[in-house]
Amino acid sequence: MRTSYFIALQSILNKETNRFLRIWVQTLLPPAITMSLYFVIFGSLIGSRIGEMGGFSYMEFIVPGLIMMAVITNSYSNVASSFFSAKFQRNIEELLVAPVPNYLIVLGYVGGGMARGMLVGLIVTILSLFVVDIHIHNLTIIIVTVVLTSMLFSLGGLINAIYAKTFDDISIIPTFILTPLTYLGGVFYSLTMLPGPWQNVAALNPIVYMVNAFRYGFLGVSDVSLVLALAVVVSFIVVMFSFAIYLINRGIGLRS
Repeated sequence: MRTSYFIALQSILNKETNRFLRIWVQTLLPPAITMSLYFVIFGSLIGSRIGEMGGFSYMEFIVPGLIMMAVITNSYSNVASSFFSAKFQRNIEELLVAPVPNYLIVLGYVGGGMARGMLVGLIVTILSLFVVDIHIHNLTIIIVTVVLTSMLFSLGGLINAIYAKTFDDISIIPTFILTPLTYLGGVFYSLTMLPGPWQNVAALNPIVYMVNAFRYGFLGVSDVSLVLALAVVVSFIVVMFSFAIYLINRGIGLRS
C-alpha cells in the first residue's frame, strides 16, 4: 500500500513538473526577463543614486527580495493554474475517486509548485551574478526559507484554485492581495526606514518575515527575529495545509 501511495505521489509530481518544463517559454523565461529588468533598473539606474542600505549597496540589499518575489509568484501561479485546469476539465475527479489519500493529492500539486518556484529562484539567482556579487552568510537558512516559502504559496495557489469558478478568479488574489503584499514586504527597503506606527503595520504582512529571513541567509542582516520569521512561515503552512485538506475532504469547490 505504501508503495502504491509513493507511485501515486511520484506520478502527480512528474505530471506537474513536466507540465511547466514542457512550456518553459511561458513559465520560466518571462520571470527571468522580468527580474533582469529589475536588475537593470535598480542596479544601473536607481541603485547608484540611493547609495548604501544596511551597510550594503542597494543592489546587494534588494537582490534577496527580488529572488524571493520570483519564488512567491511562480509557486503560487503554478498550482493555481494547474489545479484549476484539472478541475475545469474534470480531471481532478479521477484523482478524487482513486484510492489515493487526499493529502497525497495536495502534496503532489504543492510539490509541482515548489519545483517551479525554486527553479525560477535559481535562474534569477544566476542572473543576479551578472550584476552584483552575492554574499552567502548562511546557506542553510537560504535553503530552508526558500523551501518553506515556496510550499506556503503553493498551498495558497491550491486554495485559490479550489474556490475559483472561472479562470478570471485565479488572478484576483495575485492582483489585489499578493502583489501589494509583496511590494510592501520589504523587498525594496528596510523596515527601519518606516515611521514607528507603519513598522507595526508592516509586521502584519507575512511576506516581511520571508523576505527578511531570506535576506539574513545572504547578508546576515534582518529587520525581524529570524526565529520569529521561520515560526510565522511554518505556522501559516500548517494552517493552510490543514485547510486545503479540509476543503478537499468536504468537496468544497470541487463538486458541481
